[in-house]
Amino acid sequence: MRSSGGRWRTNNLRAKQMTTRWARVAWLAACVCALARGQNARTPVVVELFTSEGCSSCPPADQLLARLEKEQPVPAADILVMEEHVDYWDQQGWRDPFSAPAYSQRQQEYAFAFTSEDVYTPEMVVDGRPGFTGSDGRHALQSILDSASAPHASVSMRRKDNSAVSLSVSHFPAGTKSVEIVLAITEDALANNVLRGENAGRRLSHAALARSLASVAQFDARKSPEYNADLPLRLMPEWNRQNLRVIAFVQDHSSRRILGAASLRP
Repeated sequence: MRSSGGRWRTNNLRAKQMTTRWARVAWLAACVCALARGQNARTPVVVELFTSEGCSSCPPADQLLARLEKEQPVPAADILVMEEHVDYWDQQGWRDPFSAPAYSQRQQEYAFAFTSEDVYTPEMVVDGRPGFTGSDGRHALQSILDSASAPHASVSMRRKDNSAVSLSVSHFPAGTKSVEIVLAITEDALANNVLRGENAGRRLSHAALARSLASVAQFDARKSPEYNADLPLRLMPEWNRQNLRVIAFVQDHSSRRILGAASLRP
């Protein structure tokens, strides 16, 4: 495992390249609009970003993720984003206060499923498909469009009360076997002053930062074609409830493809 901080080191030239790249992304989004015109339904698509405050290449990817959430540039998709902070950068000058071993482990599980030994930051993963450099906006939009057009399970979620949600999953895509139900809680509008490491002196903003990510069920969809459950929400008092979002998704246990998702504000 490597952190790859030097592989995509941010500099002034890189910033200019990002500006040009996002202009191209805007052009591609216009093309996507034309393709998606006339479609009323928007398919939830989960976009995960593995990142770290200790990685100098990560802020452009963090900014891209925020734009995807805010601008929703693919009309066919309801883009649900999660910023997951890995902990393997924490020994290189700055301990990311939002990092957790669980996110590093999740990234390793993706690498195993993708038969790849290349674990790095920033890495973006769209609906559990093979990852790519997290600041590549053009690749992100194409991956989101491809995923939105693929078959998805039906996932619905409603608020049961202040401490629980009701979740229903059905109509799995053909050939679905073993699946896992995952419940995530994200928080928007977070920022932090980085005092040391590669981003020393910078104030970094975070969109949809993953506060918790838990597997709540695993089963064989061939034997249980529907899933219905009331799930408790464990919210910490230091989290700003107004900025929280609950995301529930169903994931293929072996390929790690995300087969369907839903979200709500708690």
